[in-house]
Amino acid sequence: MINKKVANVHEALDGVQDNMTFMLGGFGLCGIPENSINELVKLNLKGLTCISNNAGVDDFGLGLLLHKKQIKKMISSYVGENDEFERQMLSGELDVELVPQGTLVERCRAAQSGFPAFFTPAGYGTEVAEGKEVREFNGKMYVLEHAFKADFTFVKAWKGDAAGNLVFKGTARNFNPAMCGSAKITVAEVEELVPVGTLDPNQIHIPGIFVQRIFQGEAYEKRIEQLTVRQRD
Repeated sequence: MINKKVANVHEALDGVQDNMTFMLGGFGLCGIPENSINELVKLNLKGLTCISNNAGVDDFGLGLLLHKKQIKKMISSYVGENDEFERQMLSGELDVELVPQGTLVERCRAAQSGFPAFFTPAGYGTEVAEGKEVREFNGKMYVLEHAFKADFTFVKAWKGDAAGNLVFKGTARNFNPAMCGSAKITVAEVEELVPVGTLDPNQIHIPGIFVQRIFQGEAYEKRIEQLTVRQRD
């Protein structure tokens, strides 16, 4: 067994540099790699390209990197909860590539599987298809999309072991599994790091071969993006 465990987030992020491309898992604020994002903020890296379903909110998640203007380009499918993102995009300070959500996850999965590109009908006839190869298959038009190329992937799982095997919980299974193994180095932070052999092999969502570094996360805030409660009588 190859031991993928590292002591902490500082060791896990060894090698990150300015102008790199990062993939960050999670859906909304659910299942985001909070520890890794906070460490990137502390390292004060600049010129980053970030690939994520969303850009967090103003004071949490990727919004923290945007606030310090550490991100030069954001590749996302949904950005509606972040006022600072909107401001930077409209002012021209931030380069933005909006990608259909299904296409975004497939570009991650293509990188994970070693496929350089794929054809999808999503976006045909819209601005999404501008400048891209278009082909017809069985009477339907498709757009060529390329797999992502990233230096680091940061994901957050519920449980993991020293071999890098991961189990996700609930909505955190959106994007996190597809991003594992999609970059040169995948860093996984977990709520619970268990001994090898503890996890049921039939319940493992991502095998350790897709993970290079794993560490026990701490102080997860798990903020709720939109808190909706029933009004009191």
